[in-house]
Amino acid sequence: MPGVSIDEFLNKHQIEFKLHEHPAVYTTEEATVHTSHIPGLDCKNLLVKDQKDKRFFLLILPASEKADLKEFASKVGEKRLSFANSKNLVDLLGLEPGSVSPFGLINDQDKIVELYIHKKIFDAAIIKFHPNRNTASLEISNAMFRKYLAIIGHEVQIIA
Repeated sequence: MPGVSIDEFLNKHQIEFKLHEHPAVYTTEEATVHTSHIPGLDCKNLLVKDQKDKRFFLLILPASEKADLKEFASKVGEKRLSFANSKNLVDLLGLEPGSVSPFGLINDQDKIVELYIHKKIFDAAIIKFHPNRNTASLEISNAMFRKYLAIIGHEVQIIA
């Protein structure tokens, strides 16, 4: 579904959300400045890849958690992982750097990207994500987020 905005997608599938516009943010620290008033758990979304560019992972963590790529690599049976480059991000999720979110998965029709979500996020009552652009934050309930995940059909792995 490249070209479909996440707002259109969510509305089409009757997934309720609240959109909050703000200045562009590129880090979790910048996001906190502009989104601390928005209800929900802050998240960081990382697109990482194996050494041979054969496997790609969307890792969704609470913003307060440190991303231990060495430990995560071990969990997924890889020696080493690194951050995907901007070309990977555009090709796989149709996203620009700084805009990574699970909503980019609507563009991953071949389900190349493996989805790993931290348990705290998967269980949170309300979650905040970029809506595929870093100039807004999308507030979504747990039930609506799970509905989204069911619709896109990506297998979800829960990590602690």
